[in-house]
Amino acid sequence: MNFYPLKLSYHIRNYYFGEELILDYKNNLPKGRIAETWEISDYKDTTAKILNGKFAGKTLHELIESYPSEIVANSWAGPHFPILAKFLDASHMLPVHLHADDITAKEKYNEPNGKTEAWYILWAAENASILVGIKDGFSRDELFKAFKNQDYDKLMYRFPIKTGDTVYVPSGILHSFGPDTLIYEVQQTSDLGSDVMPTDIFGKKRTEEEWDRQINKTLDELKSNFLPKPNTGLIIKEETGQKKICCASEYFALEHWQFTSNKTITDFNKFMNISNLGKPIEIKYQKQTESLNKGESCIIPAAISEFTIKPQGKADLLISYLPNLEADIITPLKKAGFTKDEIASLGEL
Repeated sequence: MNFYPLKLSYHIRNYYFGEELILDYKNNLPKGRIAETWEISDYKDTTAKILNGKFAGKTLHELIESYPSEIVANSWAGPHFPILAKFLDASHMLPVHLHADDITAKEKYNEPNGKTEAWYILWAAENASILVGIKDGFSRDELFKAFKNQDYDKLMYRFPIKTGDTVYVPSGILHSFGPDTLIYEVQQTSDLGSDVMPTDIFGKKRTEEEWDRQINKTLDELKSNFLPKPNTGLIIKEETGQKKICCASEYFALEHWQFTSNKTITDFNKFMNISNLGKPIEIKYQKQTESLNKGESCIIPAAISEFTIKPQGKADLLISYLPNLEADIITPLKKAGFTKDEIASLGEL
């Protein structure tokens, strides 16, 4: 079986916080509010369809079921493709919310996993910020009352963000960002979430009973063992450009690649997600070529042992995958001269 780069359809979510920022990266979007485009997804009815090659028309989920080792990694097994990637428009402030962890997902929601995520800031206005975590010293009753008063800054940490930052957010950690922010998000394949807001994700007002129930649900799942902070990433210089490692954990790694000459990848031995932020590129593999335009994403299956990315000018790519933390992250960064603390700042290593 000959495998090839898989170009995918995308799924749109029209939540209240979106507007038209994603148009900076994707053409031909439908008119109206667009909060999210799910670029790589195998979550339930949002699973992408393959757009190119002999698998065109099949879903990503069908391929995962048929060829798990060839698509994801040798000896890998799972209910779905492990990473979900999206563009997210926070023209308006997102709800203050969190996502269930793996244990809660299994025991409470009968889902295979929870949702740890990371945000790569594609654009942020001058005064943009994030709200994350919970400050020490508040009882559950005090948290509940503050959420009812919508006094989030009393309870949460606020940090400024800028274009090029990354924020790693584990499951169970309360968070929000916006307005005037555009991000690229990588996450576990999940859509579990709960929030503390008086309206739902579509802006519809909740009854007091519904609102109270949502706050209590969120407090039940709240964790405070990690404080997300914006980081600028760790850059490894290469002959033709640079690779910035943005974040890493057992769930995913996210990297930002920029280079001007052909870049060949060999013996990666697992899938690689590529999302193109800039000029078109060509992916050369097995004497064949696939193109990837700005705003498009693809999956390089694990079965492709060697491929070359040929940029038209300067390549500007976001790369995500399931890392071997020691081999893919820690060792290269140590070799590049980064300290243990600098490497640890990237996420959960």
